[in-house]
Amino acid sequence: MTSSTLPLAGKRALVTGAARGIGAAIALKLAEDGADVAITYEKSAARAEALVAEIRRLGRQAVAIQADAASPDASVAAVHRTVAELGGLDVLVNNAGVLVAGAFADLTLEQMDLQLNVNVRGVFVITQAALNHIPDGGRIITIGSNAGLSVPFPGIAVYAATKSAMESFTRGLARELGPRHITVNLVRPGPIDTDMNPAEGPLAASILPSLSIARYGKAREVAEAVAFLAGPGAAYVTGSGILVDGGISA
Repeated sequence: MTSSTLPLAGKRALVTGAARGIGAAIALKLAEDGADVAITYEKSAARAEALVAEIRRLGRQAVAIQADAASPDASVAAVHRTVAELGGLDVLVNNAGVLVAGAFADLTLEQMDLQLNVNVRGVFVITQAALNHIPDGGRIITIGSNAGLSVPFPGIAVYAATKSAMESFTRGLARELGPRHITVNLVRPGPIDTDMNPAEGPLAASILPSLSIARYGKAREVAEAVAFLAGPGAAYVTGSGILVDGGISA
């Protein structure tokens, strides 16, 4: 496939929290589909730079930006640097997120604030900043969770609440941006094999019986859903969401 026939040729994307796991898979897939890609990371500088090198080997522009998703100033600065480095911004993927599991009665205020600041306020701030640059016909895609629709096990009440907030935010923003043909959608992963929730980890035994497809998902499978929503074939899909959860929500 030549560069001119790639579905995202000429597009510029920013993927937050993309040094590893789902975010890294998304960034790589968007680059394979033709996009230049900026990624943010908090601490994993070496992994972020390795991903940038991999994207550049595909012939795309790429940049890694250190930014704490809980910091409004860092989020706004990441958008500005993306535009400066890539020459614009067409696709925003709000991937950065944090989960602190545990009984609600035992969560500290700091743990609650962290999840709210990254998973909710962080998305609000960077999306608002990005909209100063995203042209008509652009894309905003947020990584939600199947837990935003139903909570399959205890210990994630606050996390689930933050992901539920993204459901309403997505629908509301889709209404606002429809006249500009900017689509706003969610991808809702279920149990995905990553460093944070490995397929051989302690949660697997309790999760696997609830799945229709009895295995953990792959980060690449989430990335494929994001790439569809970022591409021209999803121009009439907005205010919606895709579950990538092996049927745990069925």
